Amino acid sequence: MSFIEAVILGLVQGLTEFLPISSSAHVRVVGELMAPGQDPGAAFTAIIQLGTETAVLIYFWKDITRIIGRWCRALVGRLPQSDPDVRMGWLVILGSIPIGVLGLLFEEQIDNGLRNLYITATMLIVFGLLLGLADRIAPQRKELKELSWRDGILFGLAQALALIPGVSRSGGTITAGLLMGYTRQAAARYAFLLAVPAVFASGLYKAAKEVPALLTADGRAAAAAAGEPSLLVIIVATLVAFGVGYAVIVWFMRMIENRSYTVFVVYRVVAGLVLLILLWTGLVDPLGGA
Repeated sequence: MSFIEAVILGLVQGLTEFLPISSSAHVRVVGELMAPGQDPGAAFTAIIQLGTETAVLIYFWKDITRIIGRWCRALVGRLPQSDPDVRMGWLVILGSIPIGVLGLLFEEQIDNGLRNLYITATMLIVFGLLLGLADRIAPQRKELKELSWRDGILFGLAQALALIPGVSRSGGTITAGLLMGYTRQAAARYAFLLAVPAVFASGLYKAAKEVPALLTADGRAAAAAAGEPSLLVIIVATLVAFGVGYAVIVWFMRMIENRSYTVFVVYRVVAGLVLLILLWTGLVDPLGGA
């Protein structure tokens, strides 16, 4: 993978991570279009997501530090467990369990079989339509202070669906939130907060597995021979994803104050159909050369 390709994929990651259109699907498809027959890989995708998730940390820094601080104070009995921020801390932990457990149990399928582009195209369309339905019929009255333990678990299960490229971490979680009656802003805010532990855990786990090999001469040579990204290329893509991602999250949180998700629904359906056409005509390899 070249530096230009890394910059493009970092740009794609940053543009799509916080929108309900599936960043993993876009990185997968754009990577295939730039280098036919070569999938950027689940590890590359997970690692560059550290860049966009760092943007979440900065954007929600006050909220995150307040929640962690009050949660820690509650552990030593200095605050009641009923405190809203303490409950939010526990709910984020609870909601992160499904994706963590399922990610480890089905790591092989996630890294390989589920990256079939026919699955990605189908998920883009199906979950796009679900998002549109939820946005249209849901009451959208509840705020995050009304978040219950049941809803926290359901949010977590919805986030776990994002292990399948094409579903979208934010899209799946936001859809679940809308269907449970939360406002657009509340559902999006919780989706981003809930993603922090999952994305950092996934990215650091993949980095711990991949980076040590790339630090050795043999590992770098093997990666180059296989057309896989070098460590420097991964760092470049991650930095680009961070910068672009921060700008997108600022825009997105403002946009949903007054507008529906219709534009994203239409985009997902059209993108899914275009991808299916590319697959049916043989212009794109569904397995990335695997």
